[in-house]
Amino acid sequence: MVSVWSHRPLFLHLGLFFLAYVLGCAFADALAIVPGITVSIWPPAGVFIATLIFTSPYSWPWWILSGCLAEMTAQMIWFHSPLVAGLLIYVGNALCAVTGATLIIRARGRPLQLESLPDVLAFVGLGAGVAPLVSATVGSAALAWFGVEAQTFTGVWPLFWIGDATGILLVGPLALIVIQLGRTGARLSAAQWTEAGLLGLIFLGLAALSLSTDYLASAYIIMPPLLWAAVRFEFKGVAVALTLLALITMALTISGGSHFVGDPASQREKQVMLQLFLAISAFSSLIVAAISRQNQQALAALRERERELSQLVDMVPVHIRRMTPEGEPIFFNKRLLDFFGLDDLTHLDKPDTSRLAAAISVLVHPDDAGELLATARHSFATGAPFAMKYRMRRGDGVYRWVEGRGEPLRDQGGAIAQWYVISIDIDDEMRAQEALRRSERQLQQMIDAVPALIWCMTPEGIPCYLNRRAVDVTGLSLKDMIAPDGSRSLTVIHPDQRGAVNEIFALAVATGTPLLARYRQRRANGPHRWVESRAEPLRDDAGAIIQWYGVSVDIDDLVKAQETLRSREQELSQLVDMVPSLLWRLSPKGEPTFFSKRLVEFCGRDVGDFDKPGTDRLATAMATLFHPDDIVLLRETLNRSLMTGESFSLTYRMRRMDGVYRWMSGRAEPLRDDTGRIIQWFGLSQDIDDQVRVEEELHLARESLTRASQAASLAELSAAIAHEVNQPLAAIVANSSACQAWLAATPPNLERARKSVERIIDNAHSAGEVVRHIRALFKRSEETRTSTTLESIIRDAHSLMAEEAARRRIRMKIDVESNLPPVALDRVQVQQVLVNLIRNGMDAMDSVADDRILDVRVHRPGEAIQIDISDRGGGIEFTEKIFEPFFTTKAHGMGMGLAICRSIVEAHGGRLWAENNEPQGATFTFTLPVEAEIAS
Repeated sequence: MVSVWSHRPLFLHLGLFFLAYVLGCAFADALAIVPGITVSIWPPAGVFIATLIFTSPYSWPWWILSGCLAEMTAQMIWFHSPLVAGLLIYVGNALCAVTGATLIIRARGRPLQLESLPDVLAFVGLGAGVAPLVSATVGSAALAWFGVEAQTFTGVWPLFWIGDATGILLVGPLALIVIQLGRTGARLSAAQWTEAGLLGLIFLGLAALSLSTDYLASAYIIMPPLLWAAVRFEFKGVAVALTLLALITMALTISGGSHFVGDPASQREKQVMLQLFLAISAFSSLIVAAISRQNQQALAALRERERELSQLVDMVPVHIRRMTPEGEPIFFNKRLLDFFGLDDLTHLDKPDTSRLAAAISVLVHPDDAGELLATARHSFATGAPFAMKYRMRRGDGVYRWVEGRGEPLRDQGGAIAQWYVISIDIDDEMRAQEALRRSERQLQQMIDAVPALIWCMTPEGIPCYLNRRAVDVTGLSLKDMIAPDGSRSLTVIHPDQRGAVNEIFALAVATGTPLLARYRQRRANGPHRWVESRAEPLRDDAGAIIQWYGVSVDIDDLVKAQETLRSREQELSQLVDMVPSLLWRLSPKGEPTFFSKRLVEFCGRDVGDFDKPGTDRLATAMATLFHPDDIVLLRETLNRSLMTGESFSLTYRMRRMDGVYRWMSGRAEPLRDDTGRIIQWFGLSQDIDDQVRVEEELHLARESLTRASQAASLAELSAAIAHEVNQPLAAIVANSSACQAWLAATPPNLERARKSVERIIDNAHSAGEVVRHIRALFKRSEETRTSTTLESIIRDAHSLMAEEAARRRIRMKIDVESNLPPVALDRVQVQQVLVNLIRNGMDAMDSVADDRILDVRVHRPGEAIQIDISDRGGGIEFTEKIFEPFFTTKAHGMGMGLAICRSIVEAHGGRLWAENNEPQGATFTFTLPVEAEIAS
């Protein structure tokens, strides 16, 4: 029910259907001329069946209901049948429409279009032939049952059936055409309207004449214009013509002027004749219209096919010609005319010259015209096909290569009807082939000119090609490379290597793997030379080897250079092993990559022995080879060099194979590439253990001598001072004697004498400086003081003590505040204070095993500059008493150093004191005023 309701038609359409049905009933009543018979031509059947054909089956109940209302209305107005009889008659009409529409749709598989003869046959046979059987049976039975005007079933059934069939044939096509026009909106042209008007007038005249005469046969005079309408206007013309015919028939019948109206005795027969006349007219016109439509469709398809073929001939990328059996051109396709720049073939006509010869002379390259004309005439004379490549002249004057082919078309008797000739543009192909040939020549020249021997082998390894250089260099041809039994010949290879090389070739051929071999090869004009031969297989898509391609490169100079290099490397290796130092190499990241033989023998390990999971090689080497007290400083120094690229230099102890640590002086320099990037580090470790021990003994001796000097009395100190002053005096005396001798010589040596005098002056100044500094110390004189910064003095003191600090494994940390002001001071005295305090700090850490660091800090806390020297020793028991003269905590100390330091500092307006650090060590601090206030 939902589908029926959703497919309900528009009320306008239902109203139009109702109106058409009622008008059809009026038409039927007008033609009911047989006395006692209510059945005549039934147009509503045509309206009903056409409507159902074009509508959805879900909407049919609505049309049936509307038809029922129209039927009842007609019964009340014209037929006056009993209500039940009228309903039964309508049931028969509805069943007729439903049956006819269903059968037609099922037969055609779609709604009827009246487009072809099968559509017409289905409409006539099923819609006008089979479907009325239902309505005729039901309607005749109803009339007979209810005794309407005493009609019998057998008497009314034939008229009922013919009437329904005629109504369907007359009105059905009109209804179908009207519905189609309403959907498609097809329109006629002005010429068609004119023709239709003229045809209508003729048809009306003939119809009125034929239907109003008493001669029965004259009614069929209207068939020619009816068929004319069917041929020219197809189903639309038929529908209109049948409608006019029905209207004229109805009008004449009503007026009594038709020859189908007669006396009651013959009226039944004339009624049948009228029905047959209208049925035959409708059937004939529909058949003719269908045939005309099919003919028009066939003509349209033929024209479309012809148009497609014409387009194909014009659009196919081929030049097409058609010629007479004698070879005269009669057709060029559009592409060929456009190529030549011609409008038609008449432009090729010349007096006293055949069109073929004229066309070839004008359109073909002069170098090809003669041969083409001779070839074509020979084929035309013998009937044999021809093919030739030649150049045709394009419309712009450019010649292009084409490939022409001609074939004859023969009739059933074998005679040539005409010739078809095509030409395909192959200019690009010809140019490509020429380019390919040129490329092949260039490739061959390149193969022959390349400085290598190029050769090919079959899949079985038999030589099949040698380039020219291979033939010239070896003096052998391809034939010489093949043995008499067809196998490969290795005569080009040195006899000592043929067996090994043959095995290499056999293995490569057997396995399909690339070939690589080095051997000595024969030369045409000299001794054998080393070559390196390589070969790769060329395979097809299936992987099978098609051919082997190989090249042999002369490497004789390379082999000799490699031998020389190996000899040189051996010499360098021996040199590295014989150098009396331990040589090593590091990567840019510091990883050991090489140990010399002497280093391996010293430590008993090579670089590979330091590879351990979870750690790097450098860390393992440091932990294994170096003294634990030196590892931290060594790592810091090395990392700084690796990061900055600066040279590495450090003294450290290395563990020998027997477990003994020996002092080494290590140095390393980076090797850089052209861009300055470090490639690797080269370093050496020089054993200085004996030198260090001698220096330590010498230092001990010096300290003993110092302590002995400190133990001397003040008289001895005075004697030492006097001795210091006496030295320059003694030098003055000696130089004076020398000067006197040079002057006494004959002749006097003035130059020598002058130099002696200069030395006398220098010695005198030196003596004066000694005396002046001693006096300045005790008299607190400021004459030797200059304005300078402490940074330079600290740097000099650090330089003086750096070697001793390294020897004693003490790391000095210098921290000088920036932008310090200059101070007026005696540079020599202040430097003596710094050196004395630094040495005391080093002495204090002799008993410390780890963390031996001496800090020197220079800063400005106020109006004075403060210098702090901190050690990490055992501290000071008497922080004030140590500054007293002759008081010492050292076993061999004199007790004068700190007293002199305090005297110097105080002489500069500063102060010197000592403090213990937490948790260990001591700090000596002295200050110097920014503007020195000299104590009076």
